[in-house]
Amino acid sequence: MAFRGKEMMKKVLKNIGGEKNLAPGMKESLKKCIPDSKVVMGRAKRGLYAGRHIQFGNRVSEDGGNKSRRNWKPNVQEKRLFSYVLDRHVRVKVTTHALRCIDKAGGIDEYLLKTPYHKMDTEMGVFWKAKIEKLYEELGKMEVVFFSREDEAKFEEGFKDLKLAERTARREARRQMYGWSGKPKQIEEGQLEDQVNDKEAARIGDGSSHVGLHEQLVANS
Repeated sequence: MAFRGKEMMKKVLKNIGGEKNLAPGMKESLKKCIPDSKVVMGRAKRGLYAGRHIQFGNRVSEDGGNKSRRNWKPNVQEKRLFSYVLDRHVRVKVTTHALRCIDKAGGIDEYLLKTPYHKMDTEMGVFWKAKIEKLYEELGKMEVVFFSREDEAKFEEGFKDLKLAERTARREARRQMYGWSGKPKQIEEGQLEDQVNDKEAARIGDGSSHVGLHEQLVANS
């Protein structure tokens, strides 16, 4: 465990050469951007805890009411959350309370954007929040182009032609590699009639043999 808020402030002041190098009012601005939490677990640096950390209390016995110190750790789960800005899943350790906050906000991106810096209370939360804000800022500067229905129809036709060309190329590659065109063999009309006649003759022959056998059995009896 450590006092994360105070440690982060000390690191910032150390990197800039001390508090004397700060401009007037800059320290108050830094406090708004640094988590304002008292006690945070060391593993909270690698996840989103949403204010849920280790708690301390007493264990009271049922017989004599004797008290002994104990603690409660938060319910931490490892989840894969989808980020629309990054266009991929992000594997992160979160508490069940943080999951409810994320669902209520509408997603991991909205939760990071809506939650202020001093309430993130974890270093990982501050890092991801700054990264998501930067990406949203870059998306806001990008130009958006809209196409007419005619252009969309042309694009769709182009994609269809491209798929047909790919299929033809694959079929040609298989033919050159294996000597097979991928098409079933065509049976000529005369051969098809001969095969049908042979099957019909075989069926009639089997039926006649069965009839003759039945007549012989009746005559013998």
